[in-house]
Amino acid sequence: MLSKNVTKLQELSKKPYFTLRDVAQTFGLLQASARVLCSRYVRQGVLIRLKNSFYTTAWKWDALTRRDLFEIANVLQVPSYISLMTALAYHNVTTQAQSNYQESVCLKRSIAYHVRDAVFSYVKLQSRYYGGFIKIDGIFIADKEKAFLDAVYLYSFGKYKFDIESLDMKKLELKKIKSFVKVYPEKTKETVKKLCGI
Repeated sequence: MLSKNVTKLQELSKKPYFTLRDVAQTFGLLQASARVLCSRYVRQGVLIRLKNSFYTTAWKWDALTRRDLFEIANVLQVPSYISLMTALAYHNVTTQAQSNYQESVCLKRSIAYHVRDAVFSYVKLQSRYYGGFIKIDGIFIADKEKAFLDAVYLYSFGKYKFDIESLDMKKLELKKIKSFVKVYPEKTKETVKKLCGI
């Protein structure tokens, strides 16, 4: 049965992830039957469930690039954008981020999805602090100054730990930080002042 379906699964796994609806369409099944099929393949280790109704194949998982992981991070919680140490590492401001740990900020709720050896972590921000992200190669990611401010804001309230010593502060535009930080609470402004001397 599986050998017949491998071609269809290979078609689906051209993308980093696919949905239950994609499976139903590709296999010509009703969604309920597609869910049964996916559950069977997850048990057999052929498919990996990223979260409810989101999947990838085991062979695709082993070949995922950093960009693929970012794409998955963007869709596991919507809206969200890559930020914190993950974005700072992407922008070469630090070398301390783990490659199998994707950090994002979001508007809905703080949550972490554990998939095999990877973690997709989301920290909720108030809407007034949500923003300052850009779209690179189809991925929503904080620019380096906003990623820094997201980290400092959470750190200043004891909600985030990060290795400040690992940051190459020379790579950050202080002018931009100054302009962004105006909307933040005093506690965050004080922490930024200490770290950046502004």
